[in-house]
Amino acid sequence: MDAYIKQLLGFSPQTSDRRVRAEWQRRTKSVCKPCWELKYCPYGPLVEDFPLLPPTRAEATEHNEFLQKQLAAGAYDRKRRREFRRQVREFDPSKYPVVHAKSDVEKSCTVFGHMCPVFFVNEPLTETRTLRRVGRSIPREVMLRVVRRDNNQCQSCGKVLKDTDIEFDHIIPVAKGGSSEEGNVQVACLECNRTKGAHYEP
Repeated sequence: MDAYIKQLLGFSPQTSDRRVRAEWQRRTKSVCKPCWELKYCPYGPLVEDFPLLPPTRAEATEHNEFLQKQLAAGAYDRKRRREFRRQVREFDPSKYPVVHAKSDVEKSCTVFGHMCPVFFVNEPLTETRTLRRVGRSIPREVMLRVVRRDNNQCQSCGKVLKDTDIEFDHIIPVAKGGSSEEGNVQVACLECNRTKGAHYEP
């Protein structure tokens, strides 16, 4: 994990990636990106003030080779050439990840690529005084309202279900920060609910 991101999370750059990710996962397990629930980013330009994931090893190597070619061709003014020569000389591919962890990618903005501010604030706040309901348990009154709203029909395949065959699907999975509130729960059949699992496409 990038040293700058570690520092923003309150860790020293020497702290192991494993420890930082475990703590970050603990802090953010109840977090949900607003863009997943609201379908737009309420942070706008603020997102651009947050860090980007570092380049992968292949991307960093490609960029270093590009700098070498540009320097050999005599590009850039004297000041930049000096700086880029230093970067090429000190380049260490082992400092870059081969691939980014899936959990890190999920914390990035799907539009801008920057780390989503929500994951640095990570509080279960909503636009009302009520905190988001966190956890897998769905209250009975929510189940009843959802069944009436969805008319006993699986929202994935359209199959009409008997009361005894109804299952409840978290639209944004609990594993990805989804709540157990009415707006995030829908009726599903056994097959569709098992197929989906913790998968979610915003």
